[in-house]
Amino acid sequence: MLKINFTTIDVVRGSVLDQNVDAIVNAANTALQGGGGVDGAVHRAAGKELQRELSRIAPNGAPTGSAVVTSGFALKQRFIIHTPGPIWHDGRRGEAALLEKCYRSCMEAATENRVASIAFCSISTGAYRFPLDAAASLAIKTVAGYVKDKPSPTLKQIVFAMYQELEYREFQKALEQFKP
Repeated sequence: MLKINFTTIDVVRGSVLDQNVDAIVNAANTALQGGGGVDGAVHRAAGKELQRELSRIAPNGAPTGSAVVTSGFALKQRFIIHTPGPIWHDGRRGEAALLEKCYRSCMEAATENRVASIAFCSISTGAYRFPLDAAASLAIKTVAGYVKDKPSPTLKQIVFAMYQELEYREFQKALEQFKP
């Protein structure tokens, strides 16, 4: 666990859907239509109202790195922050900058919506093939840097909820190696 200003940052093993937080981050696709992995699980658990709201507020989808906030609908969390992550090609097409933008956009959305707690999944490391070690380090660095540079008395808890053991180990290692 890491504490910066008013906020604790931790890595846990489990699904974002199981976290007792105000908002969860959904690793979405640019169409915001639901898909596989975390995105599909979030859409199924939230219910059909989620897709109706996304179609209304973002009818053309959303660009990679942006954040779109919806209600949590049937979820126990109040908000879902949808962020389309980058597809990994070769690392020379701006993938790292786009992934950093995903995390930063989600933090800005959390701040704007005055959430007290947020849970992130591992963005772009599944079907989009972003290397897990690099993604974990970038995620921790970006989120912790945001909290350090823009302290929020509202945001008390950030959780990185990792569903798979390998994800959990990589994010835990990145958190342990982070130097504020």
